[in-house]
Amino acid sequence: MFMVLLRFSDNKSQAGQLMAGHNEWVKRGFDEGVFLLAGSLQPNLGGGIVAHNTSRIDLENRISEDPFVVGNVVSADIIEITPAKVDERLQFLLD
Repeated sequence: MFMVLLRFSDNKSQAGQLMAGHNEWVKRGFDEGVFLLAGSLQPNLGGGIVAHNTSRIDLENRISEDPFVVGNVVSADIIEITPAKVDERLQFLLD
């Protein structure tokens, strides 16, 4: 399981021009069963994603296709977590 922090870079002003492509990229991550959660980092620092059902290398490749990453709107930091204990509603993360 992974947490991806997409922190705004100096090119943040280009976000509006790339938003449609970024939103489609996020939708594809959900549609393909990789993304579990996506949202904003506060206060206005960028975005965060929780991902599973993927390898680190595949996730790195996926992130490299995000229009925000390609356009240097954000930089990506991947944090890998090996779940050891979860709430029963998240049991699927251990399976």
